[in-house]
Amino acid sequence: METAAVAEIRNYTMNFGPQHPAAHGVLRLVLELDGEVVERADPHIGLLHRATEKLAEHKTFLQSVPYMDRLDYMSMTMNEHAYCMAVEKLLGIEPPIRAKYIRVMFDEITRLLNHLLWLGTHGLDVGAMTIFLYCFREREDLMDVYEAVTGARMHAAYYRPGGVYRDLPDCMPQFKAEAGHKDLDYLNANRQGSVLDFIEDFTKRFPALVDEYETLLTDNRIWKQRTVGIGVVTPERAKQLGFTGPMLRGSGFAWDLRKMQPYAAYEHMDFEIPVGKNGDCYDRYLVRVEEMRQSNRIIAQCVDWLKKNPGPVIIENHKIAPPGREAMKSNMEELIHHFKLFTEGMHVPEGEAYAAVEHAKGEFGVYIVSDGANKPYRLKLRAPGFPHLAAMDEMARGHMIADVVAIIGTMDIVFGDIDR
Repeated sequence: METAAVAEIRNYTMNFGPQHPAAHGVLRLVLELDGEVVERADPHIGLLHRATEKLAEHKTFLQSVPYMDRLDYMSMTMNEHAYCMAVEKLLGIEPPIRAKYIRVMFDEITRLLNHLLWLGTHGLDVGAMTIFLYCFREREDLMDVYEAVTGARMHAAYYRPGGVYRDLPDCMPQFKAEAGHKDLDYLNANRQGSVLDFIEDFTKRFPALVDEYETLLTDNRIWKQRTVGIGVVTPERAKQLGFTGPMLRGSGFAWDLRKMQPYAAYEHMDFEIPVGKNGDCYDRYLVRVEEMRQSNRIIAQCVDWLKKNPGPVIIENHKIAPPGREAMKSNMEELIHHFKLFTEGMHVPEGEAYAAVEHAKGEFGVYIVSDGANKPYRLKLRAPGFPHLAAMDEMARGHMIADVVAIIGTMDIVFGDIDR
């Protein structure tokens, strides 16, 4: 009798979330357990749903750009990039080459922002506190770049169909005495030049900082016990499940849209595609850490090119892009173009287009259908985190409750794009 009673008690169902600190968003995970061993994991999503795809049908093509930032809110400009590329396909236009290089540079800065947040929080999830503080130290510098160029620290709304909103500023904001800092000369040492000078200085410092992260984690016994052999996905199964990005590359597939289907200025970039061997949490960690080093290489190449090649950053067609401020002040026709663009919006030719970018989390795609009006007839987003979360049950079965946290962390999910 006692043995049967114990067996009955051991099998139970538990809620993980929806406000669990390691859920990385409003995820409710229903776990069916045998003791502490997971027998089934059922993700319940939709708790953040804000109907971005439907809202886009009621906004002009330009007004939908800021909605893209709020999808995966850790990879803001990458979302904008895919959306702008889809609109540009429908319009049949190409942004200027300088705008393409700026987009690539900001995509990779955003990839670093994403991976730094992922690494810090993934470490925190499994008990490593220091890595979180180290990663956020570097994120602050990159957030300052965002703010200097776009005016916002997160939701940039910087990309536009036809290019980017404006060129890179000639100066970098500096710390001031009233902020409470004592050693201002030290804090402002690398902020004396342009934004590009500041980014160049960052690219020189960053490889040594990644070495610090690896010193903390890569050969750390506890870190390896928590990640090696956890959430293993074979290459064939990763492909069947629709994995992309580091989740796919961690299983051994060298698939990267920046190499396989180059867009913007990626065909001019020299970088490698890191891949794993075992398809476990540890390999996916190694892939993302190496991706940060490769992103740093790309950013340095972009900085070098942008310093040598001035030029326009958005097309001159004022039915698509606004005229400059000086032109508006002296030309009534240009002023009318400005008001018409920001009230009525651009009319996009009838048709359909799909554009995808190699997002920090995988393939982020935007499918737009236009009926010739100033708003999309239909917008469908391909969120990279959605198929990854769908594999939660398969990846977690047979593991312990503590491993569920490591598996969610290795997916790098954000619910803005999963629930969209």
